[in-house]
Amino acid sequence: MLQAVARDYPVVVVTGPRQSGKTTLCRATFPDHPYVSLEDPDVRDFALDDPRTLLGQYPEGALLDEVQRAPDLLSYLQGIVDADPRPGRYILTGSHQLGVRAGVTQSLAGRAAQVVLFPFSLGELQADGCAPESVEDLLVQGLYPPVHDRSLNPGGWYGNYVSTYVERDVRELIDLRNLTTFRVFLRLCAGRSGQLLNVSALAGDCGISRITAREWLSVLETSFLITLLRPHFSNFGKRLVKTPKLYFLDPGLAAWLVGVRRADDLVHHVQRGPLFETWVVGELLKGRANRGLTPNLHFWRDRRGMEVDCVLERGARLLPVEIKSGRTVASDYFRGLARFREMAGDGSERGFLVYGGDREEQRRVGIALPWRRIKALVARND
Repeated sequence: MLQAVARDYPVVVVTGPRQSGKTTLCRATFPDHPYVSLEDPDVRDFALDDPRTLLGQYPEGALLDEVQRAPDLLSYLQGIVDADPRPGRYILTGSHQLGVRAGVTQSLAGRAAQVVLFPFSLGELQADGCAPESVEDLLVQGLYPPVHDRSLNPGGWYGNYVSTYVERDVRELIDLRNLTTFRVFLRLCAGRSGQLLNVSALAGDCGISRITAREWLSVLETSFLITLLRPHFSNFGKRLVKTPKLYFLDPGLAAWLVGVRRADDLVHHVQRGPLFETWVVGELLKGRANRGLTPNLHFWRDRRGMEVDCVLERGARLLPVEIKSGRTVASDYFRGLARFREMAGDGSERGFLVYGGDREEQRRVGIALPWRRIKALVARND
């Protein structure tokens, strides 16, 4: 997909969380582009002091890594690509979607294609022959490339990742004076992954104001650590929950933050279900992003507590998905799917139950899909 968009636009912007493989992918895809890292203090100072001269050194184009560190470059790129709009000249990467997207919208609208790169999907690990053997291993290891490429211990790697993120990236986005409180906030959010977002309760538990809590949530979303899943409520009556649900985008990071260090700990852990749901939601979001499609994911819940974990909008049709971490399919797993299909009528397709077992089962209201075969559902999400 990256090569395809580079044939149509003079600038391609690849965003995503830190350590998701943006630089590796771009350098492998565009090996002839000179590489310019704005993480290098000397290069960054050059870009901030004299962006025109820096870009003038690369008239045929370049790969500019972590461009959010010198956002003024985007304004100068506008004039360069307007004068010579050859496609694929400049490839940009960035780890903060807020600053990068704002700059693209203001300076490079119509000139740049934007691509989001998340950590690996399970399908990618399976294709490479390095997929975790159990669902517990998957949830603890997560999907970040370094854990799998270099066979690193996930506990140590995620600990360093959080320290680096908190100490460096967060300070770039907000005036953070109390790192300890922010770390507590981060852990509280991880413990709420898969739950309805109650900002007041979250702020109260952390000892901060609602305004601060919302600002910090925005920072986590901007850094591609969390996403807020909006409810689907069109044409389904009035008594539906309209509060978003909070999800981390990687189960391994969330597991580390809630104190899970070993796969064995997850067999009977209270966070097993939420972490499994976190992983499935992440797979569905990655599947769309990897094909250059916008998110189409929602959830459905009425005020009596009946719910469907995910609703995929497929044109005029809706595809409901229920998520259960248990290894055995229970009849009550399908209650939400049955209720949703009853209310949606002809607008609903036959649903899916993604569960922690190993056998596919055909049921009247939906298909029970083993966790290892989630790629079959991702492929349906077009």
